[in-house]
Amino acid sequence: MLTHLFLHRLLWATAGLLAVAAAGTSLWRPAIYNGVVAADLIPGAYSQDLLSAAAGLGLLYLSLAAGRKGTKHQIVALGLLGYLFYGYGIYVIERTYNGLYLLYMAIFAVSFWAMAVAGATMDRATPTAALPRALRITSASGALLQPLIFYPLWIGMLLPLMQTGQRIDSLYSIFILDLCFIMPAFLILSVLTYRNRRTGLLLLPALYVLGFTLIFSLAVGELVKPLFGSAPGLPALLPALALSGLFLVLALLHLAKLRIPAAVPSIPPGPPVPQPGRQTTPGLSSQ
Repeated sequence: MLTHLFLHRLLWATAGLLAVAAAGTSLWRPAIYNGVVAADLIPGAYSQDLLSAAAGLGLLYLSLAAGRKGTKHQIVALGLLGYLFYGYGIYVIERTYNGLYLLYMAIFAVSFWAMAVAGATMDRATPTAALPRALRITSASGALLQPLIFYPLWIGMLLPLMQTGQRIDSLYSIFILDLCFIMPAFLILSVLTYRNRRTGLLLLPALYVLGFTLIFSLAVGELVKPLFGSAPGLPALLPALALSGLFLVLALLHLAKLRIPAAVPSIPPGPPVPQPGRQTTPGLSSQ
């Protein structure tokens, strides 16, 4: 799927190493969030670090394992990059000015440009991908569900703020990242997948990987609350588990049934074959 694979592997490994360093430091020393993250949000930050460390390790593995024919490995890597872009975009946009802030910016930048480079170097000669029609429609519908839910929900929360001019102190990055990046991506890839376009068939499962890791971190955030002296909330836990489960199922089904025919290598023309009864000596006409 991707050309210039060495460059992609280098970017994946860089993003993975930076994420493991940042997340590992925060997991080892959670007090790094004191004063820059609201106390009630620290369990969420801790769970995000758990998923970021796992995503970073996954990218390190894929940077070694994803060969040129490993298209599905490449798709998963793009999904993990999307998760790091989103997760560390939250820290960057919300001015989490602790000792790791420059590292957050580096992860945010490397993950974004790694995805941009992937978009610019997709192999245009790769044959069209294929997905069974029923699964293609199911996958496209699952992607369309996200904009249908979150556009009205987030805009409905923004309108009162716009009317009063009130500025919220935290989680405003969610509106920016979702409305400007994630929901448009779901919408575009849903349409492309429904229309059986190669780009949609290849990239939509990467978006499902992003969605699973992101929403599952919210579920983990509820589960780790006892570590911080509070109880998990079922109204937040159950929807997060359900939505992350949906993303995981769609990603696994899409990747399992995705078929990418092997490209037929071009054969360079060989020397001319002598014709029977013809003189092949240079400079002599046939008799």
